[in-house]
Amino acid sequence: MKQFLLYIALSISLLMPPVHAEEQNISKQQAISIAQQQHPGRVLSVKEKADSYLVKVLDKQGTVRVIRVKRSNGKASRRD
Repeated sequence: MKQFLLYIALSISLLMPPVHAEEQNISKQQAISIAQQQHPGRVLSVKEKADSYLVKVLDKQGTVRVIRVKRSNGKASRRD
């Protein structure tokens, strides 16, 4: 009987989804790489916000672009 209950408890625990303490966020260096892939140029600055990085890039034409890179998934979008 004890083995049966142990088997049931183990089966139930395997069916439960894993719980993560915190999602893995991208690093500052990864955010820079992602921003430069979209807009090649010289990185002028990087600001860390609660949910994203703001990467300021100077392109070959002399235009300064600010690219927002989400910490959670690495998605980049321009902030003009």
